[in-house]
Amino acid sequence: MARRFLTAWWRNLLMLNYPIEPSVLRHIVPRGTELDTWQGRHYISVVGFLFERTRVFGVPVPFHRNFEEVNLRYYVRRKASDGWRRGVAFIKEVVPRSAMAALARWVYNENYIACPMSSLVHLPDLAAGVNGRVDYCWKPESRKYSMSAEFQHEPDLPAEGSEEEFITEHYWGYVGQRNGSTLEYRVEHLRWRGWRGLKAKLDCDVASFYGDQYCEALGQPPTSAFIAEGSPVAVFKGEAVNP
Repeated sequence: MARRFLTAWWRNLLMLNYPIEPSVLRHIVPRGTELDTWQGRHYISVVGFLFERTRVFGVPVPFHRNFEEVNLRYYVRRKASDGWRRGVAFIKEVVPRSAMAALARWVYNENYIACPMSSLVHLPDLAAGVNGRVDYCWKPESRKYSMSAEFQHEPDLPAEGSEEEFITEHYWGYVGQRNGSTLEYRVEHLRWRGWRGLKAKLDCDVASFYGDQYCEALGQPPTSAFIAEGSPVAVFKGEAVNP
């Protein structure tokens, strides 16, 4: 069995979701996988969340235990001997710690960068009728970008077959390697309870930060937003996939 590379708690995951034309993504799909869809629609998601109690190979790393991450991801699947494995692949990932970004680039060949980040989380006050809110901010060079959403009521598990389940329930990651192969790694966590997001917003210079090809999709308001409570998570070392 593959070793656990990283363990942590993932908290307060904010997911802003955007339909996208598959032609934008096909040239970056990791070899041996294919684009996955929900009701025939392809999605990309901007996802912000908190790492807490982080350990690498079981060892807590000083000053790298609690931090934010924001990533842009899309959805793929791979036919394995045990059936279809639904997973995600990443376009760009942001963390505030340069050592963590460098480690992820080295171990997985993921497109990580490091820059100052911050977050703010307020849970809803049900008695007072006050909405909760989640904000994630990152500041590459002199620009400040952010994503946010409000939420209310009690959290629920996503309904089977729902868009929320499609976006949140993935247990595999895929990344293309420099030699043309694909690395597959398992992500282990409980099913997440969560909320539908309200007043969701992404404030970002998409062309500058992600590339012109994502302007059409990310230039529109998200068609949906979800906030997940999170849980303990284990990310396993990757294994090469031979399509």
